[in-house]
Amino acid sequence: MTYVVVDACIKCKYMDCVEVCPVDCFYEGENMLVIHPDECIDCGVCEPECPVEAIKADTEGGLESWVEMNREYSEKWPNITLMGTPPADADKFADEKGKFDKYFSPMPGEGS
Repeated sequence: MTYVVVDACIKCKYMDCVEVCPVDCFYEGENMLVIHPDECIDCGVCEPECPVEAIKADTEGGLESWVEMNREYSEKWPNITLMGTPPADADKFADEKGKFDKYFSPMPGEGS
């Protein structure tokens, strides 16, 4: 089992999850985070920290494509080990659905 970040993170990127991760398995894109599935130790401490519920256990059905997406971008984006500042307009996007098709960016974030 591993945890993955899904599209609810896009344009929110609150990063509360990064602060509690004991193995630093988060990677930062321009407008979302991902978890490296091979580095995640399945502890689950990140999941309840996400205010938009963007972190899911891969045992939930239908997340196979998210596991692969998290794997792909965790190998391209910089590792993040400290909580950064979320976008100023994050709350505006918190409840929006279908954000991947509208806003996903393959560009890396700044990392930490």
